[in-house]
Amino acid sequence: MLREKFHLYLDLIRWDRPAGWLLLLWPSLSALWVAAGGWPGWHLLIVFVLGTILMRSAGCCLNDVADRDFDKHVKRTAQRPVTAGKVSVREALVLGAVLALLAFGLVLTTNRVAVAWSFAALAVAIVYPFAKRFFAMPQAVLGVAFSFGIPMAFAAVQQQVPPLAWGLLIGNLFWVLAYDTEYAMVDRDDDLRIGMKTSAITLGSWDVAAVTSFYVIHLILWTVLLVEQLAPWVWFLALLAAVAQIVWHHRLIRGRTREGCFQAFRVNHWFGCTVFAGVVAGYAFR
Repeated sequence: MLREKFHLYLDLIRWDRPAGWLLLLWPSLSALWVAAGGWPGWHLLIVFVLGTILMRSAGCCLNDVADRDFDKHVKRTAQRPVTAGKVSVREALVLGAVLALLAFGLVLTTNRVAVAWSFAALAVAIVYPFAKRFFAMPQAVLGVAFSFGIPMAFAAVQQQVPPLAWGLLIGNLFWVLAYDTEYAMVDRDDDLRIGMKTSAITLGSWDVAAVTSFYVIHLILWTVLLVEQLAPWVWFLALLAAVAQIVWHHRLIRGRTREGCFQAFRVNHWFGCTVFAGVVAGYAFR
């Protein structure tokens, strides 16, 4: 029974689906490199990698508890451990709290500014699961939550959060809008039936054009903010690779099929990895 319960907990935190924490990790690491002007050191790298995995896992616990009454009506989520009754609400919340505390322990090894901002990051993470009940574009709230590693990175390196960090956060928010709208397009029929609010529903027939635009806006904002700090030719190569992926995503989602939209969402971590590689190489060759 213990072994079965352990596997249920792994399923609860999506251990076999690393794409979720990679979406959080790449912009956080990019910001870490920008804040440090290059290699940030092993300590901060380990803190942000492990902290990202822990906080994403904790977020899954909270999200599944908050959505348990909705998830049972959605094909893709009906068998999640909490929704299916295999893990209790109390168990999920305790596991989420333990994971969040472990992440907080990592933050404590940095500095007071980063510790202070970690409370704001936690607050946004707690608010998001409930945003889809009230906001027409809850993906924007997720965008803030999934981008908060950026100001955290600057706080950890510089002991301050300069305007550049907030600019990068806004730019990254558009990437989150892009991939989470693709995700919402998968469940649009189910969400309409149960009265859930999502960007895919709000955007309607403009969804494909909006997703493509969100990707482009993200790249434009990050280019404006970073081009003077990086080797231009390196960043340009990264942009070409990123734009090629945008074209690929457009082809995947233009038919609005569940399979195409879900595939587009699942491969988004490669887009983030491409941007991160451009940042790292941009500092290495400038």
